[in-house]
Amino acid sequence: KGEGGRPAYPLMAMLRVHLMQNWFGYSDPAMEEALYETTILRQFAGLSLERIPDETTILNFRRLLEKHELAAGILAVINGYLGDR
Repeated sequence: KGEGGRPAYPLMAMLRVHLMQNWFGYSDPAMEEALYETTILRQFAGLSLERIPDETTILNFRRLLEKHELAAGILAVINGYLGDR
């Protein structure tokens, strides 16, 4: 939590939002809307209807992963794990 700012979203929740965005091809605004409209997506991310990340938060998280070259690697590991199941 920053000084005077909102509390940060849990890392696991943001990673799950990022994965769903990739799997389903959602834009940042569409991902935010889907989290509001679709209970199962919120449940998967571990989010409540009262506290959904906005499109800018989703964008900033994606950019952070890309800046540190983590986005593709995380997606590959998770998709590989799911493919083995």
